[in-house]
Parts: sequence; structure tokens; C-alpha cells
Amino acid sequence: MANLKEIRIRIGSVSSTMQITSAMKMVSAAKLKKAQDAITAMRPYSNKLSELMQGFSSASDSSSKSFTENRQLNKVLVVAISSNRGLCGAFNANIAKEISILKSKEKFKNSKIDFLTIGKKINDTLSKTETVIQNSSDVFDDLNYENVSNIANTLINHFTSLNYDHIEIVYNSFKNAATQIIKSEQFLPIPVNEHTGSENQDYIFEPSLESIANTLIPKSLKIQLFKAIRDSFASEHGARMTAMHKATDNASELRDELKLTYNKARQASITNEILEIVGGAEALNN
Repeated sequence: MANLKEIRIRIGSVSSTMQITSAMKMVSAAKLKKAQDAITAMRPYSNKLSELMQGFSSASDSSSKSFTENRQLNKVLVVAISSNRGLCGAFNANIAKEISILKSKEKFKNSKIDFLTIGKKINDTLSKTETVIQNSSDVFDDLNYENVSNIANTLINHFTSLNYDHIEIVYNSFKNAATQIIKSEQFLPIPVNEHTGSENQDYIFEPSLESIANTLIPKSLKIQLFKAIRDSFASEHGARMTAMHKATDNASELRDELKLTYNKARQASITNEILEIVGGAEALNN
């Protein structure tokens, strides 16, 4: 059994760790509320815009077809979104796992896959073994539409310039504080629902369907990427809050166990001292 000093040091260390994890949990909870409100307010607009985009792109037969063209998948670009910091459970590891699953899919087996990373953690992982053409982790330093729009323009240019035949986004979608859903979404070419073309008959387009589509499609793609990053940002704080809550509970249990061990060791030490005193007294009497 460890001596009393060692146990006291361990109790102090665990207590300090528990204070840190508890503080990190409260900070993440405060940030989560703001991030959750932002993604919840954004989703209806993003979903409706994506729906309109698919309808316009299926009805338009001009330059917007460059966004919906299905090509042979020779080169694929995967946009991997993670966090810049750790201590959030399996949040970042799940992204790496999903990428491994994505690479093993039949349609990507004969393709050269490159990566654009958003998040230092996934960039550190992929840069060791894969080709990372760009790291945009600094977008989390000031997460706004303008900064994300620049990344989206880069992706659009890569696709329309035939640098890549397919672009996929892998990220954590926010469900609640304890649950994040890993998603792999096709960014380009735009997935077209053939049934949406007939729905456009209910609309009157001014100045023209082509003009609207050419303006709306790039904007919708930017909103789609912005939503994915916002989703990941909210998921990160939810995952960190949950991880720190569990860490605090575990530290509390460990501290209680150490205190029990300390009390037992202290009691045994006192008992030994009493036995030594009694034994010494009896020796003097004899």
C-alpha cells in the first residue's frame, strides 16, 4: 500500500484535474448554446435553398450544367472538417474513421483522392499519409460567411476547371449535446432529383431561369459548406461538454476511492503506532 504522502499528492492532483474539466465543461456549455442557436436557425434556409438549387439545375440546360455534370471519377477531393483542439472524445477520430470507409467504397476505389482540411486535428492525421492540397483550419478563428465563401469558391473553381471530378464533404452533424452524426455529403456535382423539374412549372422566373440558376447555385453551394462547418462547430462543443462531464464524474469517483484508501492507510498507521506503544509499555513493565 502506498504511503500517506503519496496518496495525499494523488488526491490533490485528481482534485485539480476535476476543477479543470468542470470549468471546461461550463465553457463548452456556454459556447454550445450560441452555436446551437446559429445552426438551428440556419437549417431551414439552407434546406430550402438546396431544394430550389436542385430544381433549377435540373431544369436549366445551359452553363449551370457544369455544376451537375457526372464524370468518370479519376480525381476526387474530400473536404474533411474537424476541430482545432482536442479533449472532445471521439469527435475527431470519427472523421478519420469515416474517411477510411469512404476510401474503401466501390465507386472511389480507382480514384486518386486528395484532401482539403478544415481543422488542425484532421490535418495532422491526414498530412502524414495523404495528399492535403490546402489546410483552412484558420476559418475557426473567425467563423463567418465571408471566410467560408472563399473556401467554397476554391472548391467550385477546382470542379469547373476539371481539376477534380467529384467533391465530398465529411463532417459531424449536430443532433444534440450528446449525439453527433457523421455525414458524408456530395458537394459537387450537385445531386439532381429528376422529379423536381416539373415543380418549377409553378414558378415564374424573372429575368430568366438561367440567370437565376447561375446566381443561386454558387450561393447555395456556399451556404451548404457554411452549414456543414457550423454543424461541426456546434457538434465540437457538444462533444467536448459531454467528454468533460464524463471526465469530471470519473475524477470524482477516483478522488473518493483515493480518500477511502487514504483513510484506511491512516487508520492502519494509527493502529500500528498504538500497538507499538502498548508493546513498549509491556516490555518496560516486564
